[in-house]
Amino acid sequence: MKARPGRMTRITKIQWICCLRIWKKRNPEHFAVRQYKKYKLAAGKTAKSILISCGARLAPFDIAELREIMSYDEMELDKVGDRKTALFLIMSDTDTTFNFVIAMLQSQLFNLLCDKADDQYGGRLPVHVRVICDEFANIGQIPQFDKLIATIRSREISASIILQSQSQLKAMYKDSADTILGNCDTMLFLGGKEKTTLKEMSELLGKETIDLYNTSETRSNQKSFGLNYQKTGKQLMTEDEIAVMDGGKCILQIRGVRPFYSDKYDITKHPNYRLLADYSEKNRFKVEKELDPKYSPKPDDEVEVMEMDLSEDGNEQENNEERNN
Repeated sequence: MKARPGRMTRITKIQWICCLRIWKKRNPEHFAVRQYKKYKLAAGKTAKSILISCGARLAPFDIAELREIMSYDEMELDKVGDRKTALFLIMSDTDTTFNFVIAMLQSQLFNLLCDKADDQYGGRLPVHVRVICDEFANIGQIPQFDKLIATIRSREISASIILQSQSQLKAMYKDSADTILGNCDTMLFLGGKEKTTLKEMSELLGKETIDLYNTSETRSNQKSFGLNYQKTGKQLMTEDEIAVMDGGKCILQIRGVRPFYSDKYDITKHPNYRLLADYSEKNRFKVEKELDPKYSPKPDDEVEVMEMDLSEDGNEQENNEERNN
């Protein structure tokens, strides 16, 4: 059976069993064969439960468009650290159905680049890779991200985590949220009203020393006056002061440096602002123009071809061999 170029071939249960039998004969130590043997050890009810769980997890792949995307590799993630590359991952911020695809891609990206940096470049990629994770709480949980963010920096990889509030990170990564925040050397606060974030920002800014003068006056037959002077500490910015911070201001905290209270950069003053879609609708990228609905494979296209003997004679022979084994 030959697969169409760039397409995922759907096979029936019988064909799948035939494939496993062929692999069992050719390579009994193959990873897929060993996992299938473990599955066959399960009792009837347990095996059905495994199949139901597997079916539920793979339900999104019932969508033909998703199968089409996942059927072949055109991303070349392992080459991102070799040359200057811009990769945009655009997803819905209201529908979480396909969040696992983005999380899977990012997890593979980090692991591939770390392995390549260690194996080929002595621990550091030749081209710095910066991952900008906008709406980080809405892209799905990246497996072992608390460990990845602690190790990627030494490989010339950085990650910018953008959130509406820190509580979003804690809701998704639970106890690992503090570890993730602890591995971020820079924190930029653009404004917000979430209480947990305001409290942590106020504590992060620290205190300032102020001079406190107390005066007292006693009125009686003999008047007396008193003056008390002392130094005390006060939050550099209280929670309510941060909550009502001017929208044009921001707070930047860099490890080892005192925090900055600064103006936000006016993007309209950037020399390349005229290239953005906000400047002109003509600059908006429309993916529909890049797609060719009439595409057909060419003779010189590289394709992957799979061959299986699914004839009746072939199946009968495999069944006989299975019985003999």
